[in-house]
Amino acid sequence: MTAKTRVLVLFLIDITIIWFSIVTSYLFRFTNHIPQEYVVQMIVFGVISTVAFGGSLVYFGLYRRMWQYASIGEIISVLKAIVVGAVISYSVALFILPHQVPLSIEVRSVETILLLVGGVRFVWRVFRNDRINNKDTEIHTLIVGAGDCGILIAREMMGPSFAHTRLVGFIDDSSDKYHLTILGVPVLGNRYDIPRIVKEKEIHEIIIAMPSVSRTEISEIINLAKATGAKLKIIPALNDLIAGKISVKKLRDVSVEDLLGREPIVADMNSILGYVHNKTVLVTGAGGSIGSELCRQISPFAPDKLLILGHGENSIYTIEMELRKSFPYLNIVTIIADVQDRTRLMDIFQSHKPQVVFHAAAHKHVPLMERNPSEAIKNNVFGTRNVADCADKYGAERFVLISSDKAVNPTSVMGATKRIAEMYVQSLNVTSPTKFSAVRFGNVLGSRGSVIPAFKQQIAAGGPVTVTHPEMVRFFMTIPEAVQLVIQSGSFAKGGEVFVLDMGQPVKILTLAEDLITLSGYEPYKDIDITFSGIREGEKLYEELLTDEENLSSTQHDRIFIGRPNVISQSQMELEFKRLERVIAEDGEAIREVINQIVPMQPVIQAAIS
Repeated sequence: MTAKTRVLVLFLIDITIIWFSIVTSYLFRFTNHIPQEYVVQMIVFGVISTVAFGGSLVYFGLYRRMWQYASIGEIISVLKAIVVGAVISYSVALFILPHQVPLSIEVRSVETILLLVGGVRFVWRVFRNDRINNKDTEIHTLIVGAGDCGILIAREMMGPSFAHTRLVGFIDDSSDKYHLTILGVPVLGNRYDIPRIVKEKEIHEIIIAMPSVSRTEISEIINLAKATGAKLKIIPALNDLIAGKISVKKLRDVSVEDLLGREPIVADMNSILGYVHNKTVLVTGAGGSIGSELCRQISPFAPDKLLILGHGENSIYTIEMELRKSFPYLNIVTIIADVQDRTRLMDIFQSHKPQVVFHAAAHKHVPLMERNPSEAIKNNVFGTRNVADCADKYGAERFVLISSDKAVNPTSVMGATKRIAEMYVQSLNVTSPTKFSAVRFGNVLGSRGSVIPAFKQQIAAGGPVTVTHPEMVRFFMTIPEAVQLVIQSGSFAKGGEVFVLDMGQPVKILTLAEDLITLSGYEPYKDIDITFSGIREGEKLYEELLTDEENLSSTQHDRIFIGRPNVISQSQMELEFKRLERVIAEDGEAIREVINQIVPMQPVIQAAIS
């Protein structure tokens, strides 16, 4: 049935209702026998009422509404239309008819019209919902959170756009709501009842609609829900609810990041603004995961000039285009350069005089660097020395080295080279007016080379998901939160610090793989298998954030700590670098031997896979 046909049918039904109401009102008034003079009055009053009520119904838009979405607003519109139509018809009848229409007839006809006109429309709504929900392929859905957000989601889900979805119930921790119904849907229990309800009601999908609760609570709810096997979705954020952007279409799948359960970082904007705003800022490795995010988060602080330096032209072009679109008035200078090219770096520093330097350029892949130790030395050690020396020579105010937890008691060439880089900038800080510091953190979720993209690819291919060892444990952060803390750390630097970020609780890689399979809608070991490949070269089971000699102290920020290791003299560092330069072209064992004399490398414990 077309829209025009539906409107015509509804209009004819309304006209029938008006005449039925008036005729029955006269019949009730005169006990089934209407006097002749009142028959004429009834017909004339019927014509007047048809015009008055019909015009009022059109005016109040009752033929332009989708009644499958009918709610309180539609009830009020019906009421207004009937009342206005009644006043107009009765007033006109007073002037035209020789005898006044009995008030009892007017009241009874208005009551009947109101009941039937509203009733027809809401019966249609109920009929549509029942017809929509009675499908063999329906998806049984449970909403966690019976507050404003949950109700908004529920209301939208009751429309025809979600013909294959049946909202079974709500979950809410408020005992006052238990056993109540909202929009005709019951509140079935609290979060701890989720496993039982999913089993009893055969729930296929769980929507978490609790934007105001802490991330720790969200993580707990996800952990309770993920074991049920139901697909999990979550609303984006509280500010979207405030902005009125919440809708079912805005829901996203629950991600591994949601399972970390950490609260949002509260940054000291004034301190960051003080050392970035109106300054020339250089980011090396700006095309990488960390470097590009540094550019995104530095840009809102309006630096005078943002230098984005990288070796790969495609990645630099990509972040440049993104920044120019998001920050059209920002002075962005793109630089294609290799941090190993000292002469090129000196030209760049001489031309632009960067005042703040974030050095993110590095080789970070542990097994690859084990197989190519000379490249790790050239990029991570000599590259850092080149950038740091230029920062010192050309008067940069601050230099922040992006380091790694793998620099602590390193078992790999990559970790050792990052530790040597830390040692160099600390030694340079002793004699330089530039404030040199390093920021050390663990793995970041979603970065290139991290386990998450690899796991996702393996899941998409049908498995198996490959984990190195069942007891392998790592610290994880999201890229945005790690970078936000890096920028904040720069404001605390007085020179020589190694800032250590609070990474939260360590995560077992096996658990991470199982969670990712579950969140992808599969069952671990049944739909997607997990296999163990053994610890790769240079890897260790557990990462650390501090060396034995470092004394941890706190900062103004509860997620940032300071480690102050013993500083090696600059002359000693130069001597060690000369030894590295001599063996750089030799085989891997010779390079490792020299590295081991600078930073003793720990043996890798090749634990058996059980």
